[in-house]
Amino acid sequence: MLRPVMSQIKREDQSNYSFVFAVAKRAREIAEEIENDPDSSDYKPVDLAVNEFATGKVKMGRVVTIDEK
Repeated sequence: MLRPVMSQIKREDQSNYSFVFAVAKRAREIAEEIENDPDSSDYKPVDLAVNEFATGKVKMGRVVTIDEK
């Protein structure tokens, strides 16, 4: 999905703030993973995090959960 729109990703009952907070949290986790990996990615952590939410790999709730399929 190329540049997904936030309204297409988040549920209607979620606030924009909580969605942005969840994406930022996941982006920090991705940045840590990339930093520890010698074959670092050319992608930006925020882009990767948004795409994970858009594809459903990561879901937002009280705690951000990652689907390890």
